[in-house]
Amino acid sequence: MLTVFTPTFNRAYCLDKCYQSLVRQTSKDFIWLIIDDGSTDNTRELVNHWIKENKIEIHYHLQDNQGMHGAHNAAYEKMNTELNVCIDSDDYMPEDAVEKIVSFWKRYGNEHVSGIIALDAFGDNKVIGTKLPEQIEQSTLFDLYYKHGVTGDKKLVYRTELTKANPYPIFENEKYVGLAYKYYLLDKKYKMLLMNEVICHVEYLPDGSSLNMFNQYRKNPKGFAFYRKELMKLPFASKSFKFRQAIHYVSSSLMIKDWKFLSDSPKKLLTFLAIPFGVLLFLYISNSSRNA
Repeated sequence: MLTVFTPTFNRAYCLDKCYQSLVRQTSKDFIWLIIDDGSTDNTRELVNHWIKENKIEIHYHLQDNQGMHGAHNAAYEKMNTELNVCIDSDDYMPEDAVEKIVSFWKRYGNEHVSGIIALDAFGDNKVIGTKLPEQIEQSTLFDLYYKHGVTGDKKLVYRTELTKANPYPIFENEKYVGLAYKYYLLDKKYKMLLMNEVICHVEYLPDGSSLNMFNQYRKNPKGFAFYRKELMKLPFASKSFKFRQAIHYVSSSLMIKDWKFLSDSPKKLLTFLAIPFGVLLFLYISNSSRNA
């Protein structure tokens, strides 16, 4: 029923916690797919040891380093279960998480929704951000945050046949494209079921991508320019949301010296109005990078 996939890069030191949580699952109706994104530590040897233990079904794929979105591309390409969920290498699942996902989907899942939104929590079981609204049963991911006021990371379980479409673009010498690109594309056609249950415990480690966003802006301007441009196209997004994307789009375009950014923009007037703010953001990021 379920693929639990874990993108990892030089994370052998913390992968065991994730592994042990999967071994303890009350339901074994899952495959653990590990996408090794070019690790140079002992990840491969560690995973081979676990495969020999034969406690859970593990699939392992090693590839050249492409960044988180490239690892997600590989995962979606290789999985064939009905559902999938990403559990990062520094996270772990409560022992009944797979059972909750599978039983909830068997009861409520259907082809008219793209998957399930559930909760992330810290190690002490405190929910990250807010819980999901009790008064609704379905929502798009976008509406959940921008209409219903939900905050904090949430765990997304998707139908695999849908996540296989629209792979993330790979830009030369860059390693980042926002994962929400794919999720918001699915929001155009589908809502998601809401499950107010914790299915992942999260630890934000110092080398995690979510804590290094400033460096991501500087190192991956092509990926961010693409991402912001796509978000400006969303038909359900507000003008203020699109204006914020336009500011970031201008900044990232300046980083790569793309002087055609205005003519390439899907929202030319908004982008034109965003130019002064985009220039200031570009100068701020450039100046902070030099100071760093």
